Parts: sequence; structure tokens; C-alpha cells
Amino acid sequence: MIKNLILSVLGTGLLAACNSGQSTTSTAENKTAKTDTISILQTADIHGQLNLHDELFWEDEEIVFKKLGGMAYIRSLFDTVKAKNPNGTLILDGGDLIQGGAVAALSEGKAFPKIIQAMGYDFLIPGNWEVVYGKQTMLEVLNDYNTPVIAANMFDEESGESLFPPYYIKEIHGVKLGFISYNDPEIPVRQNPSFSKGIHFEGVDHNLTSLINELKDVQGVDMLFLVTHMGIAKQKHLADDYALSRVDYVLGNDTHERIRRPLQGKHAKVTEPGAFGSFVGRLDLIVKDGKVIDEQYELMEVDPNKYDPNPEVEKAIAEATQPYRAEINEILGYTTTPLYRYFVVENPMDNMITDAARWKTGADISISNGFRFSPPLVPGEDGKVAITREYLWSMLPVNEKVKVGKASGEQIKNWLEQELHNVFAQNAMERFGGWMVRFSGMTVKFNANAEKGNRVQEILVGGEPIQDSKLYTMSACRREGEDLNMLCRMPGTVDTKVMDYTIHDVLTEYLKHKGTVAPEKDGRSVALDLGDNVLSQLPGTNYHFH
Repeated sequence: MIKNLILSVLGTGLLAACNSGQSTTSTAENKTAKTDTISILQTADIHGQLNLHDELFWEDEEIVFKKLGGMAYIRSLFDTVKAKNPNGTLILDGGDLIQGGAVAALSEGKAFPKIIQAMGYDFLIPGNWEVVYGKQTMLEVLNDYNTPVIAANMFDEESGESLFPPYYIKEIHGVKLGFISYNDPEIPVRQNPSFSKGIHFEGVDHNLTSLINELKDVQGVDMLFLVTHMGIAKQKHLADDYALSRVDYVLGNDTHERIRRPLQGKHAKVTEPGAFGSFVGRLDLIVKDGKVIDEQYELMEVDPNKYDPNPEVEKAIAEATQPYRAEINEILGYTTTPLYRYFVVENPMDNMITDAARWKTGADISISNGFRFSPPLVPGEDGKVAITREYLWSMLPVNEKVKVGKASGEQIKNWLEQELHNVFAQNAMERFGGWMVRFSGMTVKFNANAEKGNRVQEILVGGEPIQDSKLYTMSACRREGEDLNMLCRMPGTVDTKVMDYTIHDVLTEYLKHKGTVAPEKDGRSVALDLGDNVLSQLPGTNYHFH
């Protein structure tokens, strides 16, 4: 758990300073003097989505779908901004880039370096999923970017040496910009423990004070940014801490939030630029005589109606994906309803996945993580759309074997209380990265804003109230590196065994059996105090996902 950053721990040596991005001038001379612009462009959580795809919006209390994204289109957006500001543009990515798509998984990220080299990034950071193929593969792939990768809290477990430089500095238009990066130290808990074997993660408080002092006092940085991959709740909490009194922005990542107006913390502002390459965050700093006198922020859509695909990136993608094209284009089945997982509590995509697992295993309850990744899949004018093997990898980028065991009703209640706390904890530092756990065979009603341990109001299994002493058969995906008797972070299950088939095998067989599916939200998970259409959960702000 990240330690709560408090003044008594980190405040020493920090001097309260004015936010240089908020300074203004009002004299006639300053109004007429020439100014320059620094444009900082940020992508995040692309999750292996190389091409144009469906994207979901929430407009006027309804779901609306558009076509957005694609790496070649992102590069054209970059070029459009750089053409107007060739010497004043800086481009970064906030992590979770090499996991979440078929080519990413099948190549273990190794298809990405040439694509990244063609994108024109100034630097990148690793996200919580960059570890998915193991430490050595992660290092090989990220080093092959031939572009700086920074992270201040990832270390070799044996030698204690930093895996990446902790910061990046660049001077533009007489303003020295500094960027310190932090990955989520809870990665060994959030992801399968085996993924990050050999990597030691420290909390933000491990070296934040010393790095801020180094960049501000020794390196002479004018504007300081934290680039973090820890989720919007923790990033907003961080921005409220006095330790960030000399930090201007937290350029956040991880939770796929679409921050269209920076969230103002007590000491720094917070942004996050959506996911899947559908958006680019753009921060413009207006500079006069080496001083930032104004700033503007917008979330830009990667709209194919505005940008043509960049030929260089198109070629790199074509070459990288060619070995996998026949396999990933296989059609497994069809859906007549949109597949998506954007809502906090329940989603059609995960209803289909857990229904398939229960169909295959015969379990009383089948469960799956509250994943955020995967763009939607939307039927066309003929009323249906193919579910390909490529899209199966988008839904389930880690193809683990299925695990079946038994747990008592009391165990299930306690586990659900902890899962709910991971999502809805009022203390942001106690939250995990995903949304509500998904399930089939069980219906749950809860109060998200209740105290820890008192959120669950009703659990029905097979339509009957859950019984504390009764054992229920449950299925979940194995998490490599965990104990045998652990099911989706639930310890102490009994008669637990790993099946000889994977979750991809389950979905392939299910879709072949069904032919065409039509999953919907059906009320199996209900937050009594939130309503049906919760797309984000960030207490204390007026932010809404749309």
C-alpha cells in the first residue's frame, strides 16, 4: 500500500512556492510583447490498440459510439500540432502500452518498438501492465524503443539498482521542464505475482522529496511535473499533499479517465487523457521572457475525419502485425448487442464472459476481475458484428487457465466486502485500479458509500439468499504465482483445482455453441446509492466521465 504522503514525512526541505503556471501579467507592454507556446501532448493506456476502433461516449444520459484512435492517426495529430509549433512541442506516453491487444500478447510486446520509434515520443513511462511478460522481456521491449523511459520507483530486486532513470528534463523556449515518473507500487498485488518477479517497487514517499529538491534546486527546473500511473483517486490525493507544493502538474494515467478540465488539487493540477489511443491530452503553456504567463488544456479526440493516417506508422503496424494476421482474424461468433465495460458496477462484456465460464464449469458462481481495458465492439447496419480472436485478446489479454474451488457463504460475503472497498474506499490510498468484480450465478445489492464491512445488503445465489455455512462452487481465472486455494483474491477456498483449459478456450467453445450472443446489463450487480449508470467514482470533485 502506498504510504499516505503527509507533511510530517515529506515536508522537510520543501519550500512553499507559487505555481509558475498560474502567474499572470497585466501591463500594456506584456500584452503586446511576443509570446511563445510550449505544447505538451500526452497519450496513456493505449493497451495495445494499434488501429481505428469503436469508442463509447456518455451524452445526454445515453450511450453514443464513435470511431476513434489508431496509432497512425495519433501520429498525424502529433504532426498537426508540431507543424504549428515545431520547436515547442513535447510528447509523452503514460504507460500500459504493450498489453491489451492480440498482437501485443502474441508478440509479448516485441511488435511495438518499431512502431514507437515511428511515433515521435520524447519519453515514455511504464504502467502497471508493462510487467505482464516478465521483467526481462519488459526491459528488452522498452529499451528497444530507443526513446527515454523513466520511472523513479522500480528497482532490480537483487542488486537494488534502478531499472530506469527517475526523471527527464528538457528546456523549451527558455523554460526548463522537469518530469518525475512513478509507477503503482501495488503492481505485485494488482497483477499476477509472477509477472513482476525480480522487480522491487517503492512507494512515492521513498524518494519524492529528494527528487523534487534535486530538480528544483540543483537542476534549476522552472516547471515540475509528476507523471504517475497510479489511478485518478490516488493522483488527486497526491496533488492535495503539501509534498507537491513545488510541483505544477500531476500528469496522471491508469484509470482511463477523460479529464477535460484539469482537477485543481491543493498544490498541483491533475490530468488524465482517456484510453486506447482515442484521445490526446494537450497542455499549452504560454511563455514570455522565459516565464509561463498563461496555460490552456484540452482533451483532443483522435478523429479519423480530422486526421489522415501517417504512412510511416501505417507501414510499421503492417509489418509488425503481418505474422499474426491470419490467427487474429478468425471469427469466433457474433453479437447483436454492443460489448463494452465502461461502467463501474456492471457491463455486458463481463456478463458474457462470466456466463460462459459458468456454462463451461457448472459452478454456482463464476467470477472475473473488474478490468477497465478493451474498447467497445458495436454491431453495424446489418445488426451484428463478428467477435474475432483479435477482439477476444482485447477482452482478455491474459489467457490463464480456469480455476475451480469451493467457498462458504461467509467467505464470499467477506470477500465481496473487501472487493467493494477496493473500488469505493473514501481514502483514495486504499483503492485498487479496477472496477467492481464481475460475476455470474449471483446477484448482489450494496451501498457503495457505506462504511467498510457494511456495504453488502443482499446476496442471492441461484435466486436464493446466500447461506453462511453452505459451500458454493466457484470458478475464476488462475493468477500465476498465487496460492492454489486463492480465487480472485479470495483466500482459503477448498477442493480447489486448476482445469486443463484456459479462459480463451471457454469463450471459443461458448461462442461456437451459441453462434450469436446478445449480452446486456441485467441487474446482477446493483449499487443502491449510486444509480445504474456510474462511469467513474471520484468523491470530492465535480468530475464526470463523458
